[in-house]
Amino acid sequence: MLQIKVLGGGCSNCINLAKMCTEILEDNKIEGEVTKVTDFQEIMKYGILTTPGLVINEKVVHYGKLPTKSTLTHWLIESTTK
Repeated sequence: MLQIKVLGGGCSNCINLAKMCTEILEDNKIEGEVTKVTDFQEIMKYGILTTPGLVINEKVVHYGKLPTKSTLTHWLIESTTK
C-alpha cells in the first residue's frame, strides 16, 4: 500500500494535489493512503521550503508547484512496482 503525504499549509495547490492523488488512486485501483501534513515543523523534516510537497513512501518526489495529472499518475503507478 502506498503512503502518500501532501505537505503544505492548506493552500489551494495543496488541496488540489491531495484531491488529485485520491482520484488517481481510485481511478487506477491503487491501494494507498493520502495524508495531509500541515505542521511546518514536520514539513521542514523533509527538507523542502516551497509547498506543495509530495512524499511517496517517505521519499520526496516533488515540491514547489502542482504537477500535471498525467505526471502524478506516472509517479503513483511507478511507485507500486518498487
